[in-house]
Amino acid sequence: MPNNAEDAAVHHRRWPEGFLWGSATAAAQVEGAGHEGGKEDSVWDAFARLPGAVANGDTLEDAVQHYHRMPEDVRIMKELGLGSYRFSTSWARVRPGDRAPNPEGLDFYSRLVDELLEAGILPWLTLYHWDLPQALEEKGGWAHRDTAHRFVEYADDVHSVLGDRVRHWTTFNEPFCSSLLGYAAGVHAPGRQDPRAAVAAVHHQHLAHGLAVEHLRSRGAEHLGITLNLSNSIPRDPSDPVDLDAARRFDSLQNRLFLDPILRGAYPEDTLADLDRFGLRDLVRDGDLATIGAPLDFLGVNHYHDDLISGHPESSGGDGHSGGASRPTSSCWIGSEDIAFPSRGLPRTAMDWEVNPDGLRKLLVRLGEEYPALPPLYVTENGAAYDDVVSDDGAVHDTERTEFVLGHIAAVGEAIDQGADVRGYFVWSLLDNFEWSWGYGKRFGVVRVDYGTFERTVKDSGRAYAGVIAAAADRTPVAPSTGA
Repeated sequence: MPNNAEDAAVHHRRWPEGFLWGSATAAAQVEGAGHEGGKEDSVWDAFARLPGAVANGDTLEDAVQHYHRMPEDVRIMKELGLGSYRFSTSWARVRPGDRAPNPEGLDFYSRLVDELLEAGILPWLTLYHWDLPQALEEKGGWAHRDTAHRFVEYADDVHSVLGDRVRHWTTFNEPFCSSLLGYAAGVHAPGRQDPRAAVAAVHHQHLAHGLAVEHLRSRGAEHLGITLNLSNSIPRDPSDPVDLDAARRFDSLQNRLFLDPILRGAYPEDTLADLDRFGLRDLVRDGDLATIGAPLDFLGVNHYHDDLISGHPESSGGDGHSGGASRPTSSCWIGSEDIAFPSRGLPRTAMDWEVNPDGLRKLLVRLGEEYPALPPLYVTENGAAYDDVVSDDGAVHDTERTEFVLGHIAAVGEAIDQGADVRGYFVWSLLDNFEWSWGYGKRFGVVRVDYGTFERTVKDSGRAYAGVIAAAADRTPVAPSTGA
């Protein structure tokens, strides 16, 4: 169980007024009904059929049947006391084959929003959590600039149906994964290993984000943002120029390649130099960066672990990478092929990711220090996979996940104390689900799903999280120091 000091730090803290407690999922990981209700292939449906692409040959066809069990899942959210549910709409369900809007698919999300609102839960919508229609991939996918304009059409379809009730709109979840891991490393859909296509995917997703922000704001959307997966890039030996440069390059690809265009309206000069051989400069047209850098109302931060970095490949001790796949091959780190990830000897999750809550505190504080125009922050994903065991009493006593969640919530509180403008925390994930290239072999949920019967069981970590939410509601809040 959590230690007494950590428990007190979480349960007896006063959180900023309106601090939002939520949980998150993604359409492709939970919905199932892979070819029902008019839905057609996404890139992940097609990728999962490739031999060896996903562990055990698992597919998304059934996932955890959220499409059919949605009202039950909302009842569980209410039982936990969630203030918000972060979900994604599936482009492949809303515009199958990227042709015309699918009324049946849009109706599912409309019913979900209604269920949430009736339960007193704020809908927090993500438009892109990696499920590009396969038909668009066959036309070039994110390596083709036109896909950015198709994204705006899709966003407009969703807003036309849900914009009267949904107030919080996230354009992209973790573009790092759907660009670099999907188009360079090949460990995520669509499974390509083409560095130039990956760099093009980065820029075109940035452009799609900016165009969608402009369009949705013109239609009256109130709270617009993006979610990035961010990591502290820590040189193994700060006195070693080789390690320092490796950490710089990793930070460039993991963090600044995404943060700087969105928050500063420019790519970092060192990133442009690193990626010049892959044509990044040539992709940028007049007006692109102004569009990409449009002001945002929030930034979502997904964080699972830090990265210890060395420029000496022989020093690598092995590690995993956030985003659901084992550490990608060096082709992912375009321009940084000699990066290694040695171990610091910290405890590890079932994903082989280190456990270090203070890394989250450090990251949240750092963002405010390095980006003066930073919008309010929300921790939109944070959680851990462990090898859960169902006890004889039918419960899941997931002590390690409980400690992980409470420790990271305490770290968020410490970051707030140090000036970080953090407005909410979403645990990943509500449900055990399809964990991308790992299939169903890694469980992140605070609610267990029996993959044979699809029965839901709230784990001890879920009950502990519910206790944090209840304790926060009972305490006198303090107002945030700045912002809306």
